[in-house]
Amino acid sequence: MDLSITLVGIILIIAAIWVILEIKRFKHRALAIFLIFVLLFSYFSFTVVFTGKKLDLSSVNGIKEAGGIYYSWLASIFVNIKSLTSNAIKMDWTAKSAIENSTNIS
Repeated sequence: MDLSITLVGIILIIAAIWVILEIKRFKHRALAIFLIFVLLFSYFSFTVVFTGKKLDLSSVNGIKEAGGIYYSWLASIFVNIKSLTSNAIKMDWTAKSAIENSTNIS
């Protein structure tokens, strides 16, 4: 995959979305920003996930394999966020326990 050509294509798509929304004077620009964010996230996540992997995207089996790899990567992100959040909730964030657990060095 040629990174520069793909990035130029993504930039053109973003510009087209923005121009279309400006022409119609779309009042809810949050949707446009969300679409641009999703597009950029998809592009960069695809490049991260598939860097160094040789996939044949011209066949149905290759597309299924790429989809499986990508969706398992997305699932692992959500599992890691869930684990991080649950561990942060379980921590004792009071200042009193930090003082009691510290050791004094003279």
